[in-house]
Amino acid sequence: MHFRVILRVIGLLVMVFSLSILPPIIVSLIYHDGELDSFLYAMAINLLCGFVLWFPVRKNRGELKIRDGFLITVLFWTVLGLFGSVPFFLATQPDLSFTDSLFESVSGLTTTGATILTGIDNLPKSILLYRQLLTWLGGMGIIVLAVAIMPMLGIGGMQLYRAETPGPVKDSKLTPRIAETAKALWYIYATLTILCALGYWLAGMDVFDAICHSFSTVAIGGFSTHDDSIGYFNSISIEMIATFFMIVSAFNFALHFHAWRHKSVWHYLADPEARFFLFILACTITLSVIVLGMTSTYDWGTSLRYAVFESVSIATTSGFGTANFATWPHFLPFLLIITSFAGGCASSTGGGMKVIRILLILKQGLREIQRLIHPNAIIPVKVGGKAIPERVVSAVWGFFSAYLLVYVILMVGLMATGVDQVTAWSAVAATLNNLGPGLGSVSSTYAGINDSAKWMLCFAMLLGRLEVFTLLVLFTPMFWQK
Repeated sequence: MHFRVILRVIGLLVMVFSLSILPPIIVSLIYHDGELDSFLYAMAINLLCGFVLWFPVRKNRGELKIRDGFLITVLFWTVLGLFGSVPFFLATQPDLSFTDSLFESVSGLTTTGATILTGIDNLPKSILLYRQLLTWLGGMGIIVLAVAIMPMLGIGGMQLYRAETPGPVKDSKLTPRIAETAKALWYIYATLTILCALGYWLAGMDVFDAICHSFSTVAIGGFSTHDDSIGYFNSISIEMIATFFMIVSAFNFALHFHAWRHKSVWHYLADPEARFFLFILACTITLSVIVLGMTSTYDWGTSLRYAVFESVSIATTSGFGTANFATWPHFLPFLLIITSFAGGCASSTGGGMKVIRILLILKQGLREIQRLIHPNAIIPVKVGGKAIPERVVSAVWGFFSAYLLVYVILMVGLMATGVDQVTAWSAVAATLNNLGPGLGSVSSTYAGINDSAKWMLCFAMLLGRLEVFTLLVLFTPMFWQK
């Protein structure tokens, strides 16, 4: 393990991250919202701490190994959550404790969108922008951005990319060089953000809201500048734009790269994961419309409007809201939370276990049924006509088992702190899947739960963002053996 090289990388990345406080500083100057000093102090603290970490080991260079990549990824997300909380802690409005500041920071960076804030409409503009910016940086992964500049730092980036990139197959690259891959992803990500902001602005949002909501839409983060989220605007046009970009951002970004490179969109429908993802959305929307309409919760037109938006928002783990789905009748709240376990596609900004894993699990289950009938037959698991290696299938089952085990342990732990059952299971699902809103006491805000529960949910958010194994591997003795 190259600890001095790792420390050098962390120091550099913390200093780079401190620059993210510049936009809120500019906004604070423009709106005179009283938070300028808070952000200036926060930027100075982050920059100084990064420098202190980097300076003693600035001359240490070397090629990162796989274990180094895992350690840097986990350390950086943990350290970044800590330093990201500094502006919240120093701000005069809102007046947050350290635990609440850390919770809000980790929630933003992991694109969970769970918040402890109330009265969001009245918060300073600089604080609102900072929340959205954290979400945007976390959307594609700040590590992937770092990988793009790794050649400048003299450190190879493939190990970081494998540790950071979501999905069951992490060795694929869009371009021959990993730095070019990261750059390509960020070009696509930035382009989608700009298009989304323009769409919101043309649909009636002001410039500030359009930019802020484009950050959290493309990042599938769910943070908003209003307590009523997207429902604040009461605009079908804005809801349609949000729905479109949530779906687009939940697709595998390799599909977007292919569309950009080959000027074609037909491959979206040819991709089995994308088709299965759209099938999940269609089924969820259909059931929601039927139940809402037949129970007279809304008229049929309004039922369709709310069902489409909420189903897409929850299934993609965005967490935006136009209606309080927690009060919907019968099984709908439970159904929507369950869809978040599938989340977005692999290599997307969505959370959850990823659609491709759910598809592989279903195909594996079907294969086991076929083996009961033909016990000696060799039946490969196929996706898109291609056989999936048994190593990948086994890894998916291992991930699924670990995911559910972690979920159960965290849920029991949350209940042990005094949280009721409905709140506990939905809060763990919402944070582990990087969704945000839950049921019960966390349907709108997490301010009402105790600090012990908040710390556990911070851990759940990190587990979800790093796809469980990246974090859990650090707790195994084998990882630390030479």
